[in-house]
Amino acid sequence: MQSIWQRPDSNIPKAEALVRVLVVYVLALFAAGLVLAFSDANPLWRALMADLVATLVVFAASRWHRNSSFYDAFWSVIPPLLMLWWMTQGDSGVLVREFLVLALILYWATRLTSHWAYYWPGLHHEDWRYPMLRNRSGRGAVWMDLLGIHVFPTLQVFMGMLPVYALTVLGGRPFNWLDIVAAVVTFSAITLQMASDFQLHAFADRAEPGASLDTGLWARCRHPNYLGEIGLWVGLALFGLAAYPAGWLWVGLGAIAMILMFRFASIPMMEERSLERRPEYADVMARIPMLLPRVFGKSLGH
Repeated sequence: MQSIWQRPDSNIPKAEALVRVLVVYVLALFAAGLVLAFSDANPLWRALMADLVATLVVFAASRWHRNSSFYDAFWSVIPPLLMLWWMTQGDSGVLVREFLVLALILYWATRLTSHWAYYWPGLHHEDWRYPMLRNRSGRGAVWMDLLGIHVFPTLQVFMGMLPVYALTVLGGRPFNWLDIVAAVVTFSAITLQMASDFQLHAFADRAEPGASLDTGLWARCRHPNYLGEIGLWVGLALFGLAAYPAGWLWVGLGAIAMILMFRFASIPMMEERSLERRPEYADVMARIPMLLPRVFGKSLGH
């Protein structure tokens, strides 16, 4: 008997697979819209409820297709939509800040979503971490899939968007020097992530099996793409502080959660896999910092 976790052989073209993802996301957003329309909670909790309902729709599609990578693009699709809705609920009066942050989030979301759409092979492929997590969970695999693979990242991203809620709904402090710092940090982080991904894929196209990337940005730290992702959320936290200093106790919670997730979950899993597939990766780990980059000095990459 075929396991419910085993993806069946599929000849579905990638274009059709992407259309299926699009249809599921439209249904998820429709369900979220119903929550927004009929709930009378404040904008923060209403948005959270809508986000979770949309996640459940995507989870159902993931199980139907036996592929939790249906969720992957949700990470980058939801933030600009959350911000646009919050902009309709608040009246900060500082449009220059709101449109600057919206432009940066759209830069990140468009780049990351298009990157996923281009490189995702289709329904026959699932992110390697998902079956690993389910297999480690044994009889709790369904709960791991729901809570660990779908709900947890939704909550992570929602926490990362708390400063955006602050600056659209709560904050009315005039545009100031901290906004400029936040803009530089955020733009630089998104660009770092994009450049790192370009270098990684260029390397993968020409590398020998088992080779490790240790040149360019990847000679400065082992995970520049993750550093760029972390930098985005730190930049948003700075925008939140610039707009609403009174929220200093909570506007940075999402950035802290992102740092902890990448440092103690995502990176260890990635490095464990790299050591299994490329034993020489231990040398890379010995020579190149994990996240805090080597800014000065000669590159030690080959």
